[in-house]
Amino acid sequence: MTEAKKNLRKQLKAALQKLTESDYRSLSEKIALRLYSLEEWEKARVIGITISNHPEVDTRDIIKQAWEQGKEIAVPKCLPGNKSIQFRKIVSFDQLEKVYFGLWEPIPSITEKVSKDEIDLLVVPGLGFTRSGYRLGFGGGYYDRFLPSYTGPVLSLAFDVQLMPTLPVETHDIPVSKLITPEKVYACNVG
Repeated sequence: MTEAKKNLRKQLKAALQKLTESDYRSLSEKIALRLYSLEEWEKARVIGITISNHPEVDTRDIIKQAWEQGKEIAVPKCLPGNKSIQFRKIVSFDQLEKVYFGLWEPIPSITEKVSKDEIDLLVVPGLGFTRSGYRLGFGGGYYDRFLPSYTGPVLSLAFDVQLMPTLPVETHDIPVSKLITPEKVYACNVG
C-alpha cells in the first residue's frame, strides 16, 4: 500500500510541476471563485485552511478574500510529537513562519489557539483526489487523525491533473464532502 502511495505522490507532483505559471494563476482563481459561491463559504465565520506551497492550489488569495469579508482564518500548526494538528488564528501573513518541508505555519507565541468546534469550514489539502472525495495526502497522516472528530463541512481544492479514477483507500480514510475544481464542484456524499 505505502509503495503504491509513494509512486502516486511522485506522479502527481510531477504532473503539478508541469502547470505553467499563467495556468496555475488562472486555474487557482477559477477554483477560488467557485469556493466563494458555495453556501458553506457564505455561512462560515471561521475557516480552517493551510497556507499553500506552489504548486498546490493557491490559498493566499482565498485567505485575503476571507479577511475582506470579515471572516476569521485558522491555520494548522503540526505537532510532530504526536502527529496531530492544532489550528491557530492569524490576522496577517506576518504571523507565519517557515518550518520543516517548507510549510508555513502560525507562530504560537503570537497567535491564538482555535478549537475544532469553532471552525465552521475546513479546507483540507491533498495531492490527489477521486471524484467521490477520497484524497491522497502528503504522507504525514495529520488530517487522518484530525478529521474523525471534526463535524463541520470539509472541502478540498484541486486542479484537474489531481483527479484520479481511484486511489488506495484505507479503512481510516475519510472523504471530503465537496471537491472544487476549476470547472466543477463535486458533491462527495460517500457511504
